[in-house]
Amino acid sequence: MKKLNCVLLVDDDEPTNFLNKMILEDVNCAETIEVAESGQSALSYLENASENGSPASPDLILLDINMPAMNGWEFLEQYSSLDRQRKANVVIVMLTTSLNPDDRSKASKISDVSGFETKPLTPEKLQSILKTYFP
Repeated sequence: MKKLNCVLLVDDDEPTNFLNKMILEDVNCAETIEVAESGQSALSYLENASENGSPASPDLILLDINMPAMNGWEFLEQYSSLDRQRKANVVIVMLTTSLNPDDRSKASKISDVSGFETKPLTPEKLQSILKTYFP
């Protein structure tokens, strides 16, 4: 399996980011793992990514829905207006504690969203995401 260049974790919960980062490191599937603790900082990261090759443009974004200030849905609204080059080949998977079927349905209607997983992320879920979107 080819290693991803960069995975961007977007979640306001530090323990979750710590755990997800550990899983990503254990599975050894990414050169770089970046963390954005809000939708806003994720957008800033993406706007700066690929301007000078650093920071790395993510191949995969694991996006939480429930965050203060700018939630996952608001992030996606802003994300949709980024230019195509910045979004090129980025796979976004919602990773959330939400068991609300409306959220899954809403995510399925957003073209930028590739997948929807419930927390916690496990090595098995991660492997499944990688197999599905980065065969």
